[in-house]
Amino acid sequence: MCTKAAVRSFARTWTIDLQQCGIRVNVLSPGYTDTPVLGKIGLTEEQIAARKATAAERIPLGRFARSEEIAKAAVFLASEDSSYVAGIELFVDGGFAQI
Repeated sequence: MCTKAAVRSFARTWTIDLQQCGIRVNVLSPGYTDTPVLGKIGLTEEQIAARKATAAERIPLGRFARSEEIAKAAVFLASEDSSYVAGIELFVDGGFAQI
């Protein structure tokens, strides 16, 4: 949590510091994301499924993100479509941080 807070603080500061250079700074905060990492820490398929189910119960959308959903948010922030977006933290977490 401290690391995310530090990154958010950097973004706020850099948004002001870099505005003269035309550089926008934003933060992307992904939530639980379905990746192969759980399969690499020695858990059985049943244990993985149980952990995902427990976590998914706390996510308003009821599931983990797909990696491509996180990537699409990053592409949006990097694109001209977000040209008037600066200094924000975009939560891509299925609503987890909002409740």
